[in-house]
Amino acid sequence: MDSVSKAVERFRGGCACSQAILATYGPDYGLGEEQALRLAAGFGGGMRRAGTCGAVTGAFMVLGLAKSGAGSAAADGRQAACDAVTAFSTAFGERQGSVECRELLGCDISTPEGSAAAREANLFQTRCVDLVRCSADLLESMLPGK
Repeated sequence: MDSVSKAVERFRGGCACSQAILATYGPDYGLGEEQALRLAAGFGGGMRRAGTCGAVTGAFMVLGLAKSGAGSAAADGRQAACDAVTAFSTAFGERQGSVECRELLGCDISTPEGSAAAREANLFQTRCVDLVRCSADLLESMLPGK
């Protein structure tokens, strides 16, 4: 199974969008699967506030792992990761219209009403799957050796 399909299947299997991305790609960069799942647990649903999409924040974490090295505590050492995050955000926004969960879903899932509307419209099984797939597709194009 390719990595894009693996990320989608993780999401469909119950992982948060952020977890599906980080647990799929993080191990390629030394992050254990269990650590990835734990680290990304609170980032789904736009960090529980319908902010930046969890599939996007998961990708940001992967890009940090892939594009920064031992010198990442200094600005020069993290510049490649910052540039990659900016490029990813731009590309995702162009493809999807936004990087913000509430805009991508058309409702604010941080509220009980918005969460109910998303469930009623089956957005977690439809729109969110597409967002995880888009995030993984973009990572595939940006990661070395993918």
